[in-house]
Amino acid sequence: MLRLMPPPPTAPPMVALADDDRLRRLSQRIRMVGLSLGTILGTTWFFTLGVVPGVLAAMVAKHILVAILTMGLGVDKDSRG
Repeated sequence: MLRLMPPPPTAPPMVALADDDRLRRLSQRIRMVGLSLGTILGTTWFFTLGVVPGVLAAMVAKHILVAILTMGLGVDKDSRG
């Protein structure tokens, strides 16, 4: 019975190994970290101007950070692909 079985298929050739989107995802993550850091640093700078500008900046920063989070989670991507 084993003599009648064909040999296992050969592995596909290893071509274009870096063709996936790892570099794009890394770039997006670095951009998100930079935007988050800039938002946090900007908010702390507004706190040096006083309590009222700091609180207003914190309220705006909350929305910016949530937008960065949803961008990273891929909420805006199409579900088909």
